Amino acid sequence: MLRCKKENLIASLGGIRNMKNLPDMVFVVDTVKEKIAVQEANRLKMPVIAPIDTNCDPDVVDFPIPGNDDAIRSVQLFCQEMAEAINEGKSLLEQDSDVNLENQEVSQDEKDAVVAEAMSEEDFADEDNE
Repeated sequence: MLRCKKENLIASLGGIRNMKNLPDMVFVVDTVKEKIAVQEANRLKMPVIAPIDTNCDPDVVDFPIPGNDDAIRSVQLFCQEMAEAINEGKSLLEQDSDVNLENQEVSQDEKDAVVAEAMSEEDFADEDNE
């Protein structure tokens, strides 16, 4: 019986077991059915994004999306749009990090040239002060 309980816990909670840090946000499709997930996210101060219709409490959700959370087509649309937004954000982050890496990679010659220029400017400044 204990082995069965352990297998059930691993099946339902095994995904969060190996997480290194908390997610930045939580997307919940049905806040009434997933009430515990919303409560846990609120307790951990994670933003909750969810489609809200007339049977849901919008106060427990940080970013409510007005819409039907019961129809399969609307759920597919919400999930598809969220996936596209996440992928777009990841690609923008990668582009941003690539640009930063390009800006950070400076050769030794460029460093020497900047130092030499700064030193010559200091010499001019010292001569002007005298």
